[in-house]
Amino acid sequence: MIRILLAEDQAMLRGALAALLGMEVDIEVVGMAGDGESAWRELQRLQPDILVTDIEMPGLTGLELAQRVQRHELATRVVIVTTFARGGYLRRALDAGVTGYLLKDAPAERLAEALRTVHAGGRAIDPELALEAWGEHDPLNERERQVLRLAGEGQSAGDIAARLGLSQGTVRNYLSEAIGKLGVGNRIEAYRLARQKGWL
Repeated sequence: MIRILLAEDQAMLRGALAALLGMEVDIEVVGMAGDGESAWRELQRLQPDILVTDIEMPGLTGLELAQRVQRHELATRVVIVTTFARGGYLRRALDAGVTGYLLKDAPAERLAEALRTVHAGGRAIDPELALEAWGEHDPLNERERQVLRLAGEGQSAGDIAARLGLSQGTVRNYLSEAIGKLGVGNRIEAYRLARQKGWL
């Protein structure tokens, strides 16, 4: 049996995915989580073969979960199922060791096929997205990405500094670096462009 942990913040979709996968004779959904932190706890407790996760979730994102799996050298493989058809997200996912990346509008049977492929040691990546992912370089470093994401959520330089353990001046430097690299006029435009490209 392929043991699956599902992490998806939309309860209806989480239930639908569980029901869909439950119909497969060789796949068992051993746990479900509605946010990133509880997914991380369940991941350590259950040690599933595969974590199926969305990108955008409260607490930890799917990409941050994948990075933790990679950092802690867990045997669990990560498959992302998302609405974000952006090459930047896929590149970051691959860098985080993700072995499957599917879009939510893909045919239902493709998910089960992808899980079998990943479980057997292969990769299952949406082919159109794979081509797009290598077309454009992400200019932001991880710290610029963190600062820009928080600024885009409406946090002040002081709030960001407190949250990340930095000085306000350092936060402003990271923001101006990000604005410069993206060639835009202010932090809001930088946030929007980086989101659109899948770099946040």
